[in-house]
Amino acid sequence: MIVMKFGGSSVRNSQMIRRVIDIAVTRLENAPVLVSSAMGKTTDTLVLVASCAQGGDRDAAFALIEKLEATHYSAARELLADSAGLEHALNRHFEELRGLTQGIFLIRECSPRSSDALLSFGERLSTLIITAAAREQGIDAELIDARTLIRTDALFGSAGPEMDRTTRNVREQIRARRDHLYVTQGFIGSTEDGVTTTLGRGGSDYSATIIGAALEAEAVEIWTDVNGIMTSDPRIIPKARTIPTISYDEAAELAYFGARVVHPYTILPAIRRAIPVWVRNTAEPLARGTCIQARAEGSGVRAIASKSGVTLITIQSSRMLNAYGFLRALFAVFDTHRVSVDLVATSEVSVSMTVDRDVDLSPVVRDLSPLGEVSVEREKSIICMVGRNVFRRADLLARIFAAVDPSPVRMISLGSSDINLTLLVAESDTVRVLRSLHDLLFDS
Repeated sequence: MIVMKFGGSSVRNSQMIRRVIDIAVTRLENAPVLVSSAMGKTTDTLVLVASCAQGGDRDAAFALIEKLEATHYSAARELLADSAGLEHALNRHFEELRGLTQGIFLIRECSPRSSDALLSFGERLSTLIITAAAREQGIDAELIDARTLIRTDALFGSAGPEMDRTTRNVREQIRARRDHLYVTQGFIGSTEDGVTTTLGRGGSDYSATIIGAALEAEAVEIWTDVNGIMTSDPRIIPKARTIPTISYDEAAELAYFGARVVHPYTILPAIRRAIPVWVRNTAEPLARGTCIQARAEGSGVRAIASKSGVTLITIQSSRMLNAYGFLRALFAVFDTHRVSVDLVATSEVSVSMTVDRDVDLSPVVRDLSPLGEVSVEREKSIICMVGRNVFRRADLLARIFAAVDPSPVRMISLGSSDINLTLLVAESDTVRVLRSLHDLLFDS
């Protein structure tokens, strides 16, 4: 079997949905499972719907729902000769969406549980249309509600899958059938009690590899709007090129530090089953794309990623000198306030850490102050170079720092896995540093 996941840009309108179905047809002999995101920017619109309803603006919330209706009904009519049955099914979903939105408006509160229920409509609507359109083309297509497959905990907004139960569910409901197309939703699941949950933004990739791992699929394909994983962000580096193969750990590093072609969690289920994950372009289905696998041949820098919106926190204290327990006390503060740390660098008398910009650091700084002098530096960017067997070479390191000059490097981290070298620079220097490093590492 093969699992194919299509992102929002791949199913944004009727023309793209036709292309998705054409791609699925080429995989029918592999007994495919098609996992879909919501159409286009539907999820973003649903976030606004919740915000308007919670803020008391019912008319604005319902106006946004009407726009979503127009988009989905238009796609249905363009894809089906007789769309009455599909429109009836869509209408039931939109009535349910209006009822939930009205409830949020009345109590002026959108709890995480209600938010997950509301955001689930994007994927539920898109898969109704895709399944009907596939049947219109004579494909034996079957829609399965992902909430009966993906069992999760109750951490609404970023639920974690219960893998054993999910595996049983998937194997009970999905059996390899040549020339049969299963269609299901990405991003959503449910608790043991059947309450709708979401896996977090970008979680459709995660859904695909969870299902792929449960089925022990021969491959998982992530279909998006670029020709695979690139040597850098093509919006910043137009001459960035596709990486043919990359290892699981290299891809995970890139995903975490800004290369958002795949979701950071996506790789984990695939690693457990050694399933190759392909990243391919829906607009260019004949392009090879990138294969993420256990090992990738060759060495050298594979890619450069960046992550902006980073804040640097430094704690200086002479009490660290020849002391034990200091780091435990320090990180206990971050644990208490549930603040995730990216990079860490230490000396005899100081510790520096990076966190995301949108974190409220006031309580963190307050609780760190008894440990030492705390300083906070904002508007930084992480530049991450990922590759193998290169960062021990003094000549390459010298050339990298020469390329970064004159931008000051505020922090350096060489990953313990020896596959990434990370620099912290001013956010305003991000584009210049990326271009300079790409010229050095891929074009010189």
